[in-house]
Amino acid sequence: MTAEDFRELVLAFEGTAESSHMGHPDFRANGRIFATLHTGETLGMVKLLPDEQRALLRSHPAMFVPSAGAWGRSGCTNIKLALADAATVRGALLLAWQHAMDAPPPKTRKTSTRTAKARPTPARTRR
Repeated sequence: MTAEDFRELVLAFEGTAESSHMGHPDFRANGRIFATLHTGETLGMVKLLPDEQRALLRSHPAMFVPSAGAWGRSGCTNIKLALADAATVRGALLLAWQHAMDAPPPKTRKTSTRTAKARPTPARTRR
C-alpha cells in the first residue's frame, strides 16, 4: 500500500476532510482527527481504543505497531504501509472513523482580546 492508497481509503469515509497537523497530513471527521500520514508517508496512523489496538497487534504484528509514548498507550496505532493490505486497513479506519463520528464535536476555541500586561523587569543586584 502507498500513501496515496491510504489517503484514498480514508477519504472514502463520509464527512472526512484532509487537513494538516504538526507538519503532516491528517484526516478528520466530525471535527476530530482519526487518521494521519506521518512525515515521509511510509506510516499511516489510526486512533483506536486500546483493546482494538491489542487485537490488531496480535492478528497483524508485522503491519501494526503502537505509536510512541502515551499516544500509543491510548490506542494510536501506526500502520506500516509497505506491509499493509487494503481490507485490513479499511477495517481499522472504519473503527477509528466510527469513534470520531460518535464523539461530540470538539469545542471551538475562543480567541482572547485581552493583551498581556508587561511584567516588571527584576532589579539586578551588583556583587
